This record gives sequence, structure tokens and C-alpha cells, in this order.
Amino acid sequence: MAKYKITQVRSKIGSTKRQRATLETLGLKKINYSVEREATPSLLGQIEKVRHLIKIEEVE
Repeated sequence: MAKYKITQVRSKIGSTKRQRATLETLGLKKINYSVEREATPSLLGQIEKVRHLIKIEEVE
């Protein structure tokens, strides 16, 4: 299964509570913080909800 490197590139200030909770669930704490996650259907759904705040890269 694919792995993704997810990096927060925009501030969560001004976003909804739900989007802030999604960032926290992904493990993102601050700008330029990165995490690697295994691609699952629930992860892909979370990524879609905060796509405008993050950058996604596929990792081998």
C-alpha cells in the first residue's frame, strides 16, 4: 500500500473546528511539520477535507 508524506503549509487560524480537529488527527501540529502515513480510505478522506492547508507527497 502507498505511503504519503503530509506537510502542513498553511496556518489553521481561520479554519473551522472540524478542519483543526482533522489536522490534529493527522498528527500535524504546526506549519512545516511533516508526518508519514499509510494510505487508507479514512486517511484519503481526511486529506480531502484539509487539502488547502497541506502538501502531499507519495513516498516509496
